[in-house]
Amino acid sequence: MHFVIGGAWQGKLDYAKKAFDLKEEDIFRCTAEAEPDFSRPCLTHYEQYVLYCIRKGTQDYYNIPENCKVIIADDIFCGVVPIDEEIRLWREESGRALTAAAEKAETVTRVFCGLPKRLK
Repeated sequence: MHFVIGGAWQGKLDYAKKAFDLKEEDIFRCTAEAEPDFSRPCLTHYEQYVLYCIRKGTQDYYNIPENCKVIIADDIFCGVVPIDEEIRLWREESGRALTAAAEKAETVTRVFCGLPKRLK
């Protein structure tokens, strides 16, 4: 599995499409309202899946299926600590979940201003 992380609108998805030869139909965009389509090789906005799981009361985000080849996530754990309890928990759990994903990943790439930096 390849893991791509960075801030919002930094070019992560464009990078992943080129680097891993992904087509639009290969990509599932996670939301906080629905279970992801794990049959697709790429999940983007994985941090939204973490929020979905928190609201369901599970930690399923630690179990990334084998067929997911690319995970893309927004970095939401920097900056001012949110006052809202749920959003604060989401930020903390996202940090833990993405740390676990990075440990499992074959490669980890951070994208900033469209520039990829390989971390692992």
